[in-house]
Amino acid sequence: MIFKRRKPRSYAEIVSESVYPRGGWQRALRYVALRLRRLPDPAHKISRGIAVGVFMSFTPFFGLHFFLAALLAVMIRGNVLAALLATFFGNPLTFPLIASVSTGLGYWMVGEEGVPLSRIVWAFADASLDFWRNFLALFTPETANWQGLVLFLEQIFVPYLVGGLTLGIVAGVASYFLSAPLIAAYQKARVNRLKRRFAKKRKRAMARRAGAPAE
Repeated sequence: MIFKRRKPRSYAEIVSESVYPRGGWQRALRYVALRLRRLPDPAHKISRGIAVGVFMSFTPFFGLHFFLAALLAVMIRGNVLAALLATFFGNPLTFPLIASVSTGLGYWMVGEEGVPLSRIVWAFADASLDFWRNFLALFTPETANWQGLVLFLEQIFVPYLVGGLTLGIVAGVASYFLSAPLIAAYQKARVNRLKRRFAKKRKRAMARRAGAPAE
């Protein structure tokens, strides 16, 4: 394959780069911004995609953010690639803040007492393992016990979902109205630069033709 790595990454490298990308977060952010600026769609479609990606970053559907962001972008006729890139808003650096604020708001909205962030992180990990154990138990002699998952949904997932959806809508709408005029201005300036560049090339070509000796 043309773009296949000569030396495949180890699992340790994959995990470490998901936490701290090669070249650092500053370079990764510049790459995302560059890709967003070069998208060919109109500004409003790109901004819809950005809003979807930012919104999805606040939801507790970990592992499904890419898929759900792409699906929602298609539903609202936004740019799918912009939605995928905007899910980068939820990353290991911003996750502690997003999770803390989302769950705190969710517990307040449902009228329950909150839990520490460390417990929330381990609860998601334990719930994932518990789900797979119970799923595999359907095909083995072992007995499935879904009580732990029911408690997880009631005590962790639902408050996170309620708070995350609320904050996600606010953040998504804000990102749309902030990004739309910026992208539109950038696209207009880029078109003007291309027009000026083309005019200069055409002027030089005409000058060369005018100065060429007649045959």
